[in-house]
Amino acid sequence: QVQLVESGGGLVQPGGSLRLSCAASGSDFSVNAMGWYRQAPAKQRELVAVFTSHGTRNYADAVKGRFTISRDEAKNMVYLQMKSLKPEDTAVYYCYADMTVGGWADEYWGQGTQVTVSS
Repeated sequence: QVQLVESGGGLVQPGGSLRLSCAASGSDFSVNAMGWYRQAPAKQRELVAVFTSHGTRNYADAVKGRFTISRDEAKNMVYLQMKSLKPEDTAVYYCYADMTVGGWADEYWGQGTQVTVSS
C-alpha cells in the first residue's frame, strides 16, 4: 500500500513563510508526477504547484514568484516553500502524486494539511 503524508501546515501572519513537506511511502511504486493542490472553504480544489511527468514545474498564477516547489527524488519527497503569504492562501493543502504501483498508474492524495494566514 502506498500513501502520501504531508506535514508543515499551521497558522502564519500575512507576509510570513511556511514550508510544507510530503513523503510518498510504500513498496513497488514509482512517482510519475508529484505536487500540491489546495482547497479553500466553499471553493474547488485547485492546482498550486506540480512537477510534471516530464520533470517541469508548473505553478498557479496566484502563487508564481511567492511559492517554490522542490523535490528529493531519492526520498520520494516533495516540498512547497511558501513566502509572502496572503490571507487568500488560507486553505487545506493536499499532496498529490501520479504513481505507478505494481504496474498500474493512478492518482494518490494525502490527507491534507491546514494553512491559515491571518493576523
